Amino acid sequence: MLLIPMDAEGQKNHLKAYGITYWMLQKQQKVQWLLNYRGGSFLLPDGDLVRKECQIRGVSFEVLSDNQAQSILTNISSPSQNQEAVILEKAPKIAVYSPKDNMPWDDAVTMVLTYAEIPYVTLYDEEVLEDKLALYDWLHLHHEDFTGQYGKFYGSYRTASWYIEGKRIAEERAKKLGYDKVSEQKSAVAEKIRAYVIGGGFMFAMCSATDSFDIALAAKDVDICEPMFDGDASSPSYQSRLDYTRTFAFTNFTLERNPSQYEFSSIDMTRKRRIPKESDYFSLMEFSAKWDPVPTMLTQNHTSLVKGFMGQTTAFEAVEVKPTVMVLGECKLNGEARYIHGIKGKGFFTFYGGHDPEDYQHRVGDPKTELELHPTSPGYRLILNNVLFPAARKKKQKT
Repeated sequence: MLLIPMDAEGQKNHLKAYGITYWMLQKQQKVQWLLNYRGGSFLLPDGDLVRKECQIRGVSFEVLSDNQAQSILTNISSPSQNQEAVILEKAPKIAVYSPKDNMPWDDAVTMVLTYAEIPYVTLYDEEVLEDKLALYDWLHLHHEDFTGQYGKFYGSYRTASWYIEGKRIAEERAKKLGYDKVSEQKSAVAEKIRAYVIGGGFMFAMCSATDSFDIALAAKDVDICEPMFDGDASSPSYQSRLDYTRTFAFTNFTLERNPSQYEFSSIDMTRKRRIPKESDYFSLMEFSAKWDPVPTMLTQNHTSLVKGFMGQTTAFEAVEVKPTVMVLGECKLNGEARYIHGIKGKGFFTFYGGHDPEDYQHRVGDPKTELELHPTSPGYRLILNNVLFPAARKKKQKT
């Protein structure tokens, strides 16, 4: 057997290690994910081809005899160990929801998928409304605004050429798809994604795609857009008409009414933070690997303390996270949830605050992060945990 260690000392390229695991799954080879064993290591069948692939990609590996491998698995299965071996069976089909036109920012998920050499398909509103989501196991929502307010960039960027052009393209797309307003079209997209998850899909969202998605669900059939966004006035008393029962993760939030304010609602902690950059970290929660394998998979890392990073939506107000939603990572110092996970119908969703785990305050127009400089990034590992999560064999529930 081949062990791909994922601890800090044993692995020199954690991010590409996920790519090796995905590559094995593509070849119909089963892989065992050793939860809480040396940072969440991978155990896979040995062979010249896989050794060569590891060497080409710069991934550290250790060759084990059958006896050594069995000894590790026996030890992991002991009730005294908070560890578990989860079988990964199938390479999940990955879709990234992202606009086709170039926006002046980068997306952490597409960057890390490309770096890890994990294939994905890009789709956008047209494909979602044509029910193409059913073809994929895992969906990532790009830095996006599902409320029809163009990212709330109006205050700072309404005269910027990219903002004007983006608004024109969005309005043309909405008309072409049969909608009078961008907000109505984005609401329809959010509803399709909601149905995809309820039907058994896996959804991962970062930055503004997290809270704007839930806001769009809560504001179904309610106009929350001011005239500069959609040409007419918002609905009177729209705050009181929000339906929190429709959302995935958040409840009892208050919308930001000021169109010039770069903020959607009270969910986001960006303006409420009082943490200096040097001490901005969030801690990953520890779960029972044998009884709670899903949150354990999603928090596998070589450190339990992850460096914080900003975004339009940096983190979530802890008191506005629904009690049914699991907090996977938090900053207790500031009362914020950073990384959360929940079940909706037959599917799952994970929301991760912040824009780029290796760029503390990524601004519009900043150059993209070069992941070759961050091959062991704990913040990016959390994204890749979500990519592999749908590959896990579903255990029968004990009755």
